[in-house]
Amino acid sequence: MGSGTGLLSLAFAERTARVWAIDSSPAMREYLRVKAASADLHNVESVLASAVSLPLVDGVADLVVSNYCLHELRHADKYRALAEARRVLKPGGRLVIGDMMFSLNPMQSRDRRVVTAKLRKIARRGLPGVWRLLKNAARLASGRWEYPANAAWWHEALKRSGFDHISIEMLAHEGGIAIAETHVGSTGVSRENLRSVEDDRP
Repeated sequence: MGSGTGLLSLAFAERTARVWAIDSSPAMREYLRVKAASADLHNVESVLASAVSLPLVDGVADLVVSNYCLHELRHADKYRALAEARRVLKPGGRLVIGDMMFSLNPMQSRDRRVVTAKLRKIARRGLPGVWRLLKNAARLASGRWEYPANAAWWHEALKRSGFDHISIEMLAHEGGIAIAETHVGSTGVSRENLRSVEDDRP
């Protein structure tokens, strides 16, 4: 999910029987299709689709990887993406999420540190940096900014979505890596849980 230009998809293709590389951008899909063909990798299928509606049958995948795309979704849609990942995974399958893992909560020390570091980095660019800060502030105020979530949110979301053996590693920058597995008998996120997050805000 969020295959982009294929950095991970092409690497996986050399180690597995089949890769579905899913991205919502037509340009990225075509770029990856040509790149895979140029590498003579015929087991990569580039798919134009959203993480909240995967065009795959149930229980078909051993591994689902989300590469820096879920921060673009509101929290309710993150749950939908997790439900879709759970649906297409085989029992015992694994989900790996690499993404921004912080929130805008100033009460959390890591979140505060990450946001402060990003603001200082942008501000050092002078007027272009200040202009970017102003644009991001306007996007945030209008609800059109990204929707990152911190590690605690992800742990709870994965648990509620029916995943086991959840582990989250925080990286030195704003990112983190969450790993979780499916188990036999789980049906993924329930309708009640989806309704409970319908009005969540980042």
